[in-house]
Amino acid sequence: MLKEASLQNLYLVGPTQRRRWDEFVAAHPTGHLLQCYSWGEFKKLHQWQPLRVAITEEGSERILAGAQILFRQMAGLSVAYIPRGPVVDWSDKRLVNALLELLRKAARRRRAIYLKIEPNLFDNATLDKYLTTELSFRPSSEPVQPAATIRLDLSQTPAQLLERMKPKTRYNIRLAERRGVTCRLADPTNPADFEAFYRLMEATGQRDSFGIHSSSYYLDAWRIFQEASPEGGKGALWLAEFGGEIVAGVMVFVFGAESAYFYGASSNEHRREMPTYLLQWRAIQWAQQQGALWYDFWGIPENIGEDSDEREELEQKNVRDGLWGVYRFKLGFGGDVVRYPGAYDLVYNRPMYLIWQRMRRYRGGIGG
Repeated sequence: MLKEASLQNLYLVGPTQRRRWDEFVAAHPTGHLLQCYSWGEFKKLHQWQPLRVAITEEGSERILAGAQILFRQMAGLSVAYIPRGPVVDWSDKRLVNALLELLRKAARRRRAIYLKIEPNLFDNATLDKYLTTELSFRPSSEPVQPAATIRLDLSQTPAQLLERMKPKTRYNIRLAERRGVTCRLADPTNPADFEAFYRLMEATGQRDSFGIHSSSYYLDAWRIFQEASPEGGKGALWLAEFGGEIVAGVMVFVFGAESAYFYGASSNEHRREMPTYLLQWRAIQWAQQQGALWYDFWGIPENIGEDSDEREELEQKNVRDGLWGVYRFKLGFGGDVVRYPGAYDLVYNRPMYLIWQRMRRYRGGIGG
């Protein structure tokens, strides 16, 4: 906890501050990939304006706490969103209060109706009580990021990772290899690679009944993380091929000690060759080679994370439909189910907030 020294506000504006910001986020226990500079630059291309604010001790260059806030304009007002943040020691109340005041000032300048946060901590009642009773946040009915996910510990050898997998997953990886499935990194200079991936996204969305973004959304994410400095993250699009045809793809990002599998797609054909298993294994190996210590499978059905008895029951059943099938696939790689606290809103303009809540029921949420 900080001594009673003076704190000062800092606005990190412009690319010259990129390294300073990313080094802070990567080193902090509550830092996250969605708080890195590259993610903000990506979201800037898709209706959000990023602002990075920080708290330092007076006379020091060291950042003590901060947040990358994403603002979205709407009818002269805005909403403010901090994905998997802010980056702060929640046990240091003086520092938390200083950061919240800085966030309030930034939000006021942009006429924000409310601020949404999604803390990068595992779910716990203490944090919930602190946010709702002492800091005036309210639990949000509009979460953006997954509340439950599976994380794989990469601080093991490849042989140990294979050993930890479910036997069926391990078998399917080897089956794909025996049947001639190959995996490679997409070529950013060859538009056909990305076009094939997006066609697979369209087919997967139609097959599994979920909406997808425009092609430019995925292309921008891949491009920006590819072009980032080593400290600013890395991005990879892995493709699986069978018989000369691209049959599956995954987009994976690395920042600091963590990596995340954000987007994946597969063909309706050649599923018996199990290309998605081998492809996911290659992506995991790549993330480990980039120095990541964790691999986040990015989302499972929320109630799976709540009920261990139901988890066990589903693992024993041959459940393949919809998200349950996705859950079984991800769980097979040997990671652990974890839950986050979810989303919380700090309301600055109550009348407009209530109107916004009603509007979003018909127009959808703020999006990621």
